[in-house]
Amino acid sequence: MSENIIKVINELHIYEKKLLKSLEENENYTPENIARNNSMDIKSVMSAAGSLASKDIIEVDKTVTESIKLTDVGKKYAEIGLPERRVLNVLSQEKEIAMKDLAKSTGIENHEIKIVIGWLVRKKWGKIDKGTIKITDFGEDFKDKKGNDEILLEKLLNNENNQNNENFLILVTDLDEDLISGLKQLNERKNLIETDKKTTHSFKILDKGEKILKKGFSIQEEATQLTSEQLKTGEWKNLKYRPYDINAEYPEIFPGKGHPLRRIIEEIREIFLNLGFSESNGSILESAFWNFDSLFQPQDHAAREMQDTFYVKNPQDCHLPDQELVDSVAKTHETGGNTGSEGWNYKWSKEVAKQAVLRTHTTGISTRCLEENEPPIKMFSVGRVFRRETITYKHLPEFHQVEGIVAAKDISYQNLLGTLKEFYKKLGFEVRFRPAYFPYTYLSTECEVYLEEKESWIELGGSGMFRPEVLKPLGIDVPVLAFGLGIERLAMIRYDISDIRMLYKSDIKWLRELPIENGIKLD
Repeated sequence: MSENIIKVINELHIYEKKLLKSLEENENYTPENIARNNSMDIKSVMSAAGSLASKDIIEVDKTVTESIKLTDVGKKYAEIGLPERRVLNVLSQEKEIAMKDLAKSTGIENHEIKIVIGWLVRKKWGKIDKGTIKITDFGEDFKDKKGNDEILLEKLLNNENNQNNENFLILVTDLDEDLISGLKQLNERKNLIETDKKTTHSFKILDKGEKILKKGFSIQEEATQLTSEQLKTGEWKNLKYRPYDINAEYPEIFPGKGHPLRRIIEEIREIFLNLGFSESNGSILESAFWNFDSLFQPQDHAAREMQDTFYVKNPQDCHLPDQELVDSVAKTHETGGNTGSEGWNYKWSKEVAKQAVLRTHTTGISTRCLEENEPPIKMFSVGRVFRRETITYKHLPEFHQVEGIVAAKDISYQNLLGTLKEFYKKLGFEVRFRPAYFPYTYLSTECEVYLEEKESWIELGGSGMFRPEVLKPLGIDVPVLAFGLGIERLAMIRYDISDIRMLYKSDIKWLRELPIENGIKLD
């Protein structure tokens, strides 16, 4: 035990030693006494006390005393009476007063009328009846009595008027039950009572502290940092250093870190940038033209229905691009134009194409990019998309999507599979492909990744070669491969969660426990 005490002594800070030594001299010393006697500030004393208390060397007792006094308004009411008491005095003679005559008849000020009526009714001294205030039987009985709030006001006034009383504050602990009730009433009113709280601390040496004092220790300044001069001259050899216990308990720290969904988005962004793609962005408010029509999706398609898409009231319409592009898209829808297709065989509507929607995918960014730029193009985009989905454990009305295209001569479906394979490899997945159908690509494929822990394949994204009906109106004469991936689904796999809502709940416990480094590091 002796060696253990020596170890504890050696690890004490000089302020802790000074405080403990002061308590040995006089255990009734206050923090102010200790600070004054040792040339310390109060903050240092209390910090040292807290540290000693955490080591079970001393006990810190905290006492909060609360005292009250009258404000100037409170003193005025204590002298002339509360407004409702002045009204009751008149009511006891008149029995009832017209509301419009209340101020004139009782001498109360206009701004007090509402307060007076409220307290008269609350105290059951009066009641409102057809535009008049009438005294109640309870009010009749109370006209010669004083309420607890009035008794307390009188006590506080007498205390302040007592010339022999230098400290005119009254401690709340000195009030009896009735006066406490009166204090609660006065505290419900504005600016009558002023409360002063004073916190005092006292210290008590525990058994461990007694053993330390019995063992004894010296108080010597300790080096907390070294200067270059001390290192050069060798003075550091003569300095006193306080040892540290490297096995001591330490508080759990939760460092700031990126949200897991944001971290995956940044990981995906970096992969595409490393693969030589450029990034594009677009508005979440999009015209039906770019969101649907430019992708050769017919205007009577089910996905355009109100139950599937969010339509915007303001603005209700969006501007369409130049007339040549609009006419080309319209002709492709109606007859197939110069694409070799028969089109959809209906009358295409410009008004429908103008409708403002919250984008249902980011593919509209891809068609805009193709219309505005000359191939070769390697572009990706990441953004929020919106669909009218019922919120469940696997669906949300808004989520994130990453989209990409490659447009160049001589590229083929094989290039599409190779690009996707490299992308998923960098994410840490083994990938396989299976045929699929998407309205604006042909050939089309779905990408499935293998999960070892579940020994199963999970669909994670769609892709394909843009159809001529998409490309020709945009003036593109080279093949274009396109792909898209829902990021939330990837996040659920990465973080092993089964409820997509977890990504947006801000569950602090889950966010804290999630490792800072998660997933496959990029090459």
